[in-house]
Amino acid sequence: MLLRKDRLLFHGYLGAMVFLAWITVFSGAYIVCFFVGLVTLGDAFASIKNVFNFYSPIGPLSGVTTTAARRLKWTGALPGTCLALTAHESFAGPPCRTDDPEPVELRHWEFYTFSTGTRVEGDTSGTLPGIEFNYGAAPNLQLHVMAPLAFDDPSGGSARFGYGDTELGVKYRLVDEDDKGWRPQLGIFPLVELATGSSSRGLGAGHTRLFLPVWVQKSFDDWTTYGGGGYWWNPGTDNKDYWFYGWLLQRKLSEKLTLGGEVFYQTADTVGGRSSTGFNIGSIYDFSENHHLLLSVGRGIKEATTSNELSYYVGFQWTQ
Repeated sequence: MLLRKDRLLFHGYLGAMVFLAWITVFSGAYIVCFFVGLVTLGDAFASIKNVFNFYSPIGPLSGVTTTAARRLKWTGALPGTCLALTAHESFAGPPCRTDDPEPVELRHWEFYTFSTGTRVEGDTSGTLPGIEFNYGAAPNLQLHVMAPLAFDDPSGGSARFGYGDTELGVKYRLVDEDDKGWRPQLGIFPLVELATGSSSRGLGAGHTRLFLPVWVQKSFDDWTTYGGGGYWWNPGTDNKDYWFYGWLLQRKLSEKLTLGGEVFYQTADTVGGRSSTGFNIGSIYDFSENHHLLLSVGRGIKEATTSNELSYYVGFQWTQ
C-alpha cells in the first residue's frame, strides 16, 4: 500500500513538473513575442507604459484607424504566414499573408502564440499577443480559430489595448498533390472575422467580414511554392469589397531551417482608396519535430505609407 502511494505521489509530482515546464515555455514565448514586437516597431518604453495605462481616458484618433494586425503563413513544418495590417487588411496564415491548401492531418493539431505589428503613417497597430489553433477534424479538413489581444498606438494619441476581432475558418483540400507529376494541391479556406474588437478604439474592423479564397501548392524536392487569392466581403460606411492575391516561394535549407519570400497585391478596400502591393521575407526554424519558431518582416511596395511602412511576425508553434 505504501509503495502504491509513493508511486502515485511520484507520478503526481512528475505531472506537475511537466505542466510547469510547459507554462514556462509558453510564458517565455509570450514575453519574447511581446518585447520583439515593441523593439521592432520602436518606442518600446513608451509603448509598455501605454499598455499598462490602457484604462486611462483616450483622446481622438490621429486620422488613421487601424485594427489588430493579424498573422501570416508558410508550409514546411507548418501551414504558411508573413505580416500585420490596417483596419481593412488581412492575413492568411503563419508567417505570411499568402496561404496554402494543405490542412492539418486527421486528429492532429497545431497551436501558435504570436505577436504581429504594422507601422503606417501616423499609427502602429498589431497583436500582443495572439493565439491560433488548428485541428484536423476529418480527412482533408481543418478547423481554425484565432483570438488576438490587439493594440493600436496612434501618433500623438494614447495607446489602446484589448481583445480584437475573432477569426474562424474551415480549410478543405479539394485535390491532392501528385508527388511524381505536375498536379498541384488545390484547396479552399473560407474565413469569417467576427467583429468582437472595439472599432472606436482602433481594435477591430467594426463589422463582420468574410474571405473566400482558393489556394494551390506544388513542391519540388526542397522547394515549395504556393499562392492564389480570393474575395473579401467588407461591409461598412465608405468600405468596399476587394480582392487579395499572393504568391510565395520557399526553400528548405537544412533539416531545421526554411527560408522564403512572398509578394502580394490587394485592390482598394475603401471608396476612393487605392490598391496596394507588398512583400515579406521570413523563416521557420524547427527546434524539434513539434516545436517551431516563425519570423518574418516586410513592407509595402506601392502605397506603403498608408498600407505598410514596416511589418513583422514572430511566433512559436507547437504541433502534435
